[in-house]
Amino acid sequence: MTRQARHFAIKEIIAARSIGSQEELRRRLLKRGCRVTQATLSRDLKMLGVAWIAGAGGGRYALQSAGEVRALRPLVGAEVVALQSNECLIVIHTLPGAASSVGEYIDVLEHAGIIGTVAGDNTVLVIPKLRKKTSAIEQYLRHKLIEGSEQ
Repeated sequence: MTRQARHFAIKEIIAARSIGSQEELRRRLLKRGCRVTQATLSRDLKMLGVAWIAGAGGGRYALQSAGEVRALRPLVGAEVVALQSNECLIVIHTLPGAASSVGEYIDVLEHAGIIGTVAGDNTVLVIPKLRKKTSAIEQYLRHKLIEGSEQ
């Protein structure tokens, strides 16, 4: 299982049920065919911004809210190396290993004109809903990622 697939599975599991320990999460991943060490799982949780929430009878892991992810904009923006587009797609080049976090940040923005993102290791592909809006979405992303505008 690729890192991206593993990250998707982690988010899916945490969103679907209360997970109280890394060992429980590791077992659930194993049921999906993903063998992962505790050290790797710990790094994944940190990379995904998964938080530990204490509660009665223990605690659980939870995904960050959109507001918390937006607070990371200066950090995410620092990971962007270049942003370019053609008439229908936008490509964002990042520092090595940073594309996943940049793609996740864009997804959390929930821009109505963006169908979705695809992240590799150092490249994010942003897919606009309408070809004629590609330039406007590129400018929006420049403001959000590079120039730091929160408009």
